[in-house]
This record gives sequence, structure tokens and C-alpha cells, in this order.
Amino acid sequence: MTYDIAIVGGGIVGLATGMKILKSRPDLKIALFEKENQLAKHQTANNSGVIHSGLYYKPGSLKATNCINGYHELVTFCKEEKIPFEITGKVVVATREEQKPLLDTLLARGLQNGLTGTRKITLEELKEYEPYCTGVAAIHVPQTGIVDYFQVALAYGRKIMQQGGAIYLEHKVLEINQKEGINIIETSKGEFKAKLVINCAGLYSDKVARMNDEAIDDVKIIPFRGEYYKLKKEREYLVKNLIYPVPDPNFPFLGVHFTRMKKGGVEAGPNAVLAFRREGYKKSQINLAELAETLAWPGFQKVAGKYWKTGFGELYRSFSKSAFTKALQELIPEIQESDLVDGGAGVRAQACDRTGGLLDDFAIRESPFAINVLNAPSPAATSSLSIGGTVAEMALKRF
Repeated sequence: MTYDIAIVGGGIVGLATGMKILKSRPDLKIALFEKENQLAKHQTANNSGVIHSGLYYKPGSLKATNCINGYHELVTFCKEEKIPFEITGKVVVATREEQKPLLDTLLARGLQNGLTGTRKITLEELKEYEPYCTGVAAIHVPQTGIVDYFQVALAYGRKIMQQGGAIYLEHKVLEINQKEGINIIETSKGEFKAKLVINCAGLYSDKVARMNDEAIDDVKIIPFRGEYYKLKKEREYLVKNLIYPVPDPNFPFLGVHFTRMKKGGVEAGPNAVLAFRREGYKKSQINLAELAETLAWPGFQKVAGKYWKTGFGELYRSFSKSAFTKALQELIPEIQESDLVDGGAGVRAQACDRTGGLLDDFAIRESPFAINVLNAPSPAATSSLSIGGTVAEMALKRF
């Protein structure tokens, strides 16, 4: 059987894309291929579950527009599908005087992105929102929320099946070739054909892109592991909702923060360290071939040269619980090392170009036989319905 569209990758972006296509064109034959035995096993299931408001992203960028549009679509979808979520609000806190101008820039950016009600708050108000948090200045963002994205992704999957789409689990895509205008997709469980391939393969999106378009050789996925601790149950009272630091504007990570989880508990973290394999959720998980590939990439070498101090600090925190605790104490001085128990870890698929640019924005590239989603880290889960709609629109122009 020849499908109209084959989607590679059963994470939240691939699932949202399939659902959006079928909503517009239920007559199209859609197949989604996922190498694992369940959907949404990687970035989707291992993130912190924050519904991002669109505070951090450059106005007019794909991240800004997709996050803000996706936010509203996601909230509506959760209401319709009765998926539990909460709009909790969050505080972003400057802990040092030199961070105040960065906090002001962040506030201005949020207001430009339409975050009505986001405002500077006094230190007394900060204590009302988060009684145990300290800082020298803060803003409050009322739009931020929490949800379990794994449940959201499974709901997208159910919609695909209800609309007549096919989902193939444990089908790893090994090779894609073109013959007479059709994609021949070789999987671990047989061959399939499709007129169009949509690549939403996350941590392997660059490799799948090269299968369908040899010209895409200027971007590589660099895996960064984010490690979390959890607060002991009896110390969860220290955090009411979400507490974030002012992020380093030169580094595409938000810094260690506190997140109350929709599925229960409070997470503290993450740091951001190079993973030694693409799906390396533990320090002990190493794939020498993948690590060598990362280290040999000219762009990564430039990133390492530029951010070695920051990177060393993140690595030190990875091996030193006391250093991790010290970073958390900047926001909540009462936190003690004994309050933290091991949490999970996620791996972020961060695209890096040859010149050492860590791609800050979402990146989607078209070729004659495929659409490749090459960079979709946070806030991709919040933005999933908007990104899915964008990719669906690109795809449907071909039918």
C-alpha cells in the first residue's frame, strides 16, 4: 500500500502534525512510524510539564508565534478532551543586581509577545506568591501552567486512529529512497511507500533528514541531558508553583528552577550537560560512535570553545549534589542537600550548525519529497498544535 504521507517519529510534534492533517483532509492515507513500543517515550515523556507562556522568545520568531498560538490551542484541547491542567502562573527572579537589566528586557519581550498582566512585582508581593523565595527583583507571569504532556500526546494519537490514520510502533526507519516520485521507506519491520515524508524524529531528526535530502549536511543534533532532583514530600511546601531564575541570554537553557508537576511532586533543575549518546538519560549510558560524531562536529567544537566555563559549571553540578543545591539556594535559601532526592532526566535535541550556532528558533526545511522538522526543543510541547498546523499546511499544499 502507498500512503499519501508517512510521519517519522511518534513524539508530541509528529502526533500533532498527523492529527492536524487528518482534521483538514480525512481522505488522505496517513501512517506514523515510531521505533519504540509506545508513543512519546523520549522528549515528550521526560520534560517538566510546563505550559510555556511565550515570555522568553524573540518577538516575531517561530518560537514566539507558535508558542503563543499553541498555548491557546493546547488549553482548548485539554478542556475538550478533559486532560487535567492548571494555569498556575510563575515568578522569574533576579538574585543579583547585575541581572536586573536582563529581567527588564525579559518583561519588555513578554509584553511585546502579548502577555497581558505580566508585570514587575515588589519583593513583598514575591513573598505572597512564593513565601520561601528570595531575590532582588522579580516579575510575575500569570499565563504559565502545568500539564502532563505524555497524556496530551496519547490523546493526539487516539485522534489519529479515530480519523483513520495508521500508527506503527516498533518500526524503526532505517533508510529512505526515492523511486519514480515515491518515497520507499525501509523499516525494521518491512518496506512502506509514501508520496511525502514528514520527519519529526527529534533526537534523530538530522539523520532522517539526510536519508531524504543529502543537501541537509549543515546541521547536527547535539544531545544535552537535563538532570532533575525532586523535593522530599515533607519539603514540597517550599514551592507553591513555579520559580525561575533570570536565564543567561547567551545560553539556550533556562537555568535550574522549581516546577510543581501536574502528576505530583516538585522538580528542581535541570542542569544542561552533554549526553554521551543521543538517548543518554544516565551518565553511564555511552554510545562511542554517537559521542565521537558529536565531538568531531565543527559546530560543537566552537560551542565548547565559547561556553566552556558555563559547560564546566553544569558538569560540576551534574557530579556534585552540593553544587546543585547551592544553585537552588540562590532562589530558596532554605533548601538543603538532604531535601533533594534523585529525579529523572530528559535529553534535549538541540540543533547546532557548522559555525557553532546553537539554533535558537524552530527550524523546518522542505525538500522535494519531504518536510524535515530539524529543531524543535522547548517550547515545542506547548507549541505542538501550532507547529503541527504549520507543517500540516506545508504538506497539504502538495495535495
